[in-house]
Amino acid sequence: MKSNLITINDIARALGLSPSTVSRALKDHPDISTETKRIVKEYAEKVNYRPNALALSLKMQRSSTLGLIIPEITHHFFSSVISGIEELAYSKGYRLIICQSNEDYNREVINTQLLMDNRVGGIILSISKTTRDHGHFKDLIDNGVPLVFIDRVSEEVETDRVVTADFEGAMIATRHLLERGRKRILHLASPEHLKIGKLRLDGYRKALQDFGIEPEPALILQCDTRQEVYQHKGQILQMAPDIDGIFAVNDFTAIAAMQILQENGYHIPEDIAVTGFGNDPIASIACPPLTTIEQSGYEMGRQAVDMLIRRIENPSTFIAFQTKVIPVSLEKRAST
Repeated sequence: MKSNLITINDIARALGLSPSTVSRALKDHPDISTETKRIVKEYAEKVNYRPNALALSLKMQRSSTLGLIIPEITHHFFSSVISGIEELAYSKGYRLIICQSNEDYNREVINTQLLMDNRVGGIILSISKTTRDHGHFKDLIDNGVPLVFIDRVSEEVETDRVVTADFEGAMIATRHLLERGRKRILHLASPEHLKIGKLRLDGYRKALQDFGIEPEPALILQCDTRQEVYQHKGQILQMAPDIDGIFAVNDFTAIAAMQILQENGYHIPEDIAVTGFGNDPIASIACPPLTTIEQSGYEMGRQAVDMLIRRIENPSTFIAFQTKVIPVSLEKRAST
């Protein structure tokens, strides 16, 4: 089926001009008269002409389109990341293609290929939970596509990264529970193959050790979604009489754990105090409101796109790879 998109050739035929004249008129070339520019631009606006971005990028050897691959668009943290990226990218004349892996390795691979096929200038990416083979990231680098990891990163690929202070955030959250007199703290953890999961686990362990408490493997439960909390409901309730605190790797997990405990007669924070990580909007309206770690997704997005554009616009300049760590803070609420 023939495309209905208007091309430069269509405008040229309609106005009796050459395609090159139309092209230069649209770009305000000094060799084209003011009247011709006016006629061409008015007609282009009338027929809703849009430049072919892919053709322009091939001609200029540089694309003004960026790619973003994230695990979940609906997650507040990642929607904040998108807002930060879009604001800075659009202000600098770049467009954005957003892909969602839905925590699926195969979809992540398809997304990277899609963005390469569309000749994006560079990619910002947060790894899915199920990704263990990082060959598709190496393919991007081998094909000269600048790559910035955000939040969840690959240790196997040398490139720019923007991350949260995950270790420090976990230490702060756990230390807060300890300072409130809690000594047996359950950690609801992410898979350790994800660096953020390992760092938050390490921060939890370090806080305990600083208070002279040896971490117990039995008090670490891999469980980082609301669904997994309910799958482990029996195990959590079995542990409940022997714990007095919970540090969850994210807010959704923390709130699900609170709800299970409350449905079974436990009081938050009197019996068990709870902290999360992320400061999702739901944390402030949970019952009771959740103490959590503020994670600045908006600022992470801005930092990531700034690093990416700098590489795209300076392809022949050596720029050492950087890892930018975004600080965190504790939002104290009634759950502790």
